[in-house]
This record gives sequence, structure tokens and C-alpha cells, in this order.
Amino acid sequence: MISLVAWMLIAISNKYTFVVKSSIEYVNIPEKKAFHPLQADTVQVSLKMTGWNVLLSKMKPTVSKIQVDLSTLASRNFIVFSSQLGFINRQFPADKQVVRVSPDTLYFDFSSQTQRKVEIRVPTNISFKKQYGIIGQTQTNPQHVTVTGPSEDVQYIDYLETDTVYGTDVHTDIRTVVNINRKQRTNITIHPAVAEVTIPVGELTEKQIEVPLHVRHSSPYTSVRIIPSKVTITALVSLKDYGKWTARDFEAVVDLDNWTKNQVKSLPVQLIKAPEFCEVVRIEPQNIDFFVRK
Repeated sequence: MISLVAWMLIAISNKYTFVVKSSIEYVNIPEKKAFHPLQADTVQVSLKMTGWNVLLSKMKPTVSKIQVDLSTLASRNFIVFSSQLGFINRQFPADKQVVRVSPDTLYFDFSSQTQRKVEIRVPTNISFKKQYGIIGQTQTNPQHVTVTGPSEDVQYIDYLETDTVYGTDVHTDIRTVVNINRKQRTNITIHPAVAEVTIPVGELTEKQIEVPLHVRHSSPYTSVRIIPSKVTITALVSLKDYGKWTARDFEAVVDLDNWTKNQVKSLPVQLIKAPEFCEVVRIEPQNIDFFVRK
């Protein structure tokens, strides 16, 4: 047992070379120069570390990221990792030494650079306290960001999303700062790189609104009679905007093509217009009777 313990202590104190996969983040990008990497955006990093650190890395593997200095691209179309080992080692703890990066050389293809302003969109994953929800438009500051990069890439970017905003049992406005997600587009720059996000949250209440029904595709008939001629819509609306929404803000229709083509006995009600941030809970009745005269 003593020999085993002694052997284990020696084993974990010795240094070994351990290879991890790392993604690349480019820094110090030359101005007025757009580029395309000619290889994958991940590399193999060989780390010299103690057996104990190797054991921990195998028990809890993590995806690392290394920054690559592109300042030398101002005079050539490639960078060599072996000349950047000092810069890369400063990104790792002192007990982990980078000895090699594979491949050692990265090549780039240059193209014309352009700029474009695009809007920001905010994906969310939020659960609310009972009777609460989003009651207005999500606001970002700024509303647009400037994207700079190769013309052939930038022209297809119509918008950029931020990182997802999360929340649990939310019952007040959300105000936060989030990064603009470049979706692994390593050859573009975004300015600014962060945005302030405000999501208005408030208390909701049910409101019932009686809305007249309109008939579609009734022209082939002399007359069309529907029973009833109105439906009652129950919607969750913001408590502060309770008096704002009226029947004019909703539109409900029935389509006689459902009877002509499918020979249905009653027509389903379709809601084709409703205000933003009004959650329709139910429509009564959901189907209506009708009489037609040719």
C-alpha cells in the first residue's frame, strides 16, 4: 500500500503532455483588411501539465478558447503559432504550459472590406410569475450595429442576435447588457459589441371583447347569413392598457371556401388581426352556423 501510494504521488507530480481542442478568437485584426480563414476555426493545443491536472481535465473536460494575434497579417497572409507561444501561454494558468499548436500555421485569403448597419434582435427564454408577461416592444440601445468584413459575407447579414436573455418567475421589467452574438463569424467585426436591452414586463388581466364576424368568398351567393354574427374574444392584456383595446383592434372571419371545398357543416372562426402583446385565450363560439342563397 505504501508503495502504491508513493507511486501514485510520483505519477501525479510528473509532467505530461495533454492535447485539448480549442476554438479560435482573432484579435488585433488589421484595419481596412477583410480576410477569410482557409482552415477550420479549431486547433489542437498541446499542454504540458502535472498528472493531477491531466486527471482533472479528463474528469471534467472543457472547451477552451485561445486568442490569436493577427497584427502580422498587415504584411503577409499567414500567422505562425510557434512565434506566438508567449502570447498564448499568458492565456492559460501558470501550471499549464502550451508547447505546441497544431496546425502551426494558419493561412488567410484577403478580399475587399465593406460596412453595413443591421438591426439587433433579442432571443429570450423567460418564465413569468403567474399573471405576468411581456407588455411592450423589446428595446435595444443601440438599435443597430455596424458590421465590417468581407463584402461577400456582410451582404447576407440582415440582422444580428444578442446572446439569449434568461429569466425565471419574472414580474418586473428586465434591464440587462448582453453581447452581440457573431454566430461563429470570426472574420467580421461588430461595433458596438454589446447592447443594452429593456424588456417591459407587467401584470396581465383577462378582457372580453365582442367582435363582428366578416364573411370571405361570399360573392357567388345572393345572400349569406351567419349565426351568430359576432364572437366573444377573451384575451390577456396589460393591466395598464386595459381600456386601450377595442373591437376595432381585432378582426375575425369565416371562409365560405371551407364549405364549398370541404362541405363542412359549420364554419370555423379565424382570427386574422390582433394587437401585439395581447394573448388570445379563447374565442366563443369557435364554429358558427350559416345559410346561403344562390
